[in-house]
Order: sequence, then structure tokens, then C-alpha cells
Amino acid sequence: MNALAELSRGLADVVFPPSCVHCGGLVGAGTGYRHLCAGCGPQITYVQAPHCSTCGHPYYGEVLGERMCPHCAELVPAFGEGRTAVLFKGPARSLVIALKYHRGLHVLADMETIFRRSPALLAFVRGSTLVPVPLHSRKERERGYNQSALLASHLASAAGQGTTVESCLRRVLDTATQTAFDRRTRQANLKNAFALAPGVAIASARHYILLDDVFTTGSTLNSCSLTLRRAGCLNLDVITFGHG
Repeated sequence: MNALAELSRGLADVVFPPSCVHCGGLVGAGTGYRHLCAGCGPQITYVQAPHCSTCGHPYYGEVLGERMCPHCAELVPAFGEGRTAVLFKGPARSLVIALKYHRGLHVLADMETIFRRSPALLAFVRGSTLVPVPLHSRKERERGYNQSALLASHLASAAGQGTTVESCLRRVLDTATQTAFDRRTRQANLKNAFALAPGVAIASARHYILLDDVFTTGSTLNSCSLTLRRAGCLNLDVITFGHG
């Protein structure tokens, strides 16, 4: 069945060549991505060590001793460590925007490819329970899905070896979009915005990893982390697809 699906998809690409989600050009064979062309694919900036252990943003140049990260210096994390796959710019930004705002479910295949090309990230999450950051029920109805839950499913598939996904949280406050707010305003908006989902029991010995699409200030992830901590979660980290 998988071989037949691949053949059908290949024939469809010949008849209707996919366009690049970033530049709009045609995506030829051998790019490694289904929706990024040969010119845009190499522009993806994968995050590798050394990087900040809290937010995952890479350090550049020689790193000696402890280093203060300007992207999360004001954050007091309620979680342990943080990782990110890529920087939220260029083609990676276009993938997230297509998924988040344009019902671009087709780009999930390329986002999983990016996860699969991040071996250190896969090793970090392998065997854990991924917890997607929830949307408010109104917003999820409007969008039709929670992009973080879909990303968690694809990351779990890429990592394998017992990696699971559990929707442990629900969003109880329908807050305004956080995009235009600074860190302090985001933190105020998100106070008591999340709660444990009905029927969820946290296993204290389990490794939980919160997953969101983009790390901006860390306020959303931190608010979710506080909720999980209060519920008895002892081993808690975070991961995002991109860092903005």
C-alpha cells in the first residue's frame, strides 16, 4: 500500500508539479522536500550545538563558559530544557504560516522531513510523551485543527521507539492573539489560561515534553509548564519547530 501511494503521488507530481511554499516556483525532483524548491530548501537554518539550553537558539562563534541568551534572558522557566529544530525565518517561516493560517496540511510532510534531519532533536524526544500546546476550542473549531498537535504526531512518528502524544492540557481562556504583544503583556494575558484536561493523570516518573510551533518569548510554553508542574509533572522539557 505504501509503495502504491508513493507511485500515485509521484505520478500526480508529474502531471501537477507542486509549487514551492516559499517562492512559488516549481518543485523539481530530488530536492528532498515536497513543497520547497531546490533554491529554497537549502535556506532552512537547522539548529545545531552549541545552543541555549533553555530556548534552543543557537550560539554563534566560540563559546567559553556560561553564556547569557538574549532571547530568553528575562524568562524564568518552569521547565527544564528547551530545543528547536530550525530558525523561524525564510522557508521555515513559510511552512509554519502555510500550516497555521492557510490550512496547509500538505506541508506537514516537509516539516516531518526537517525533524528527521535533526538527529540530536530526535534523540532528545525519543521515548517521551509529547504534549501539544492546546488551542482554545473556539479557535480550534475555526482553524479545523491544532497545528501543535499535528506537529507532535509527526515528530513522534519521526522519533519512534515509544514516543507518544498525549493532549494533557486544555485552554480555558480565549485570549487575544499574542503575536503583537511584548513579553510582559503575553505573560499577563496567559495567567491561568491553561488547565489540565479532564481525565488526565500525570505520571511523575514520565518524561513529558511540551511542543509548540514557534518559540517567541516562551510565555505560552511557560504558562503550560506551570500547569503541568502543579499537576505533579517532575520531568518536563519543551520543544518547538522553529525559533523566532
